[in-house]
Amino acid sequence: VKAANVEVVTKEQVGAGLVSVLVRGDVGAVKAATEAGAEAAGAVGEVHSVHVIPRPHADVVKKFDIAAGK
Repeated sequence: VKAANVEVVTKEQVGAGLVSVLVRGDVGAVKAATEAGAEAAGAVGEVHSVHVIPRPHADVVKKFDIAAGK
């Protein structure tokens, strides 16, 4: 979040020490934020996956319960 202008939508403890973080913003900003976050997380643990969905379909947005248009 500090690395780029993005909004943290959700952060969930999924179990076994795993955390899922959903961020929203401009594609470039989201990529910068996820790269910085993965680097920071890698310094204290293991990063299993980072995935950016550029311009997700409205159905994907609804599935994650994100307000469309933000």
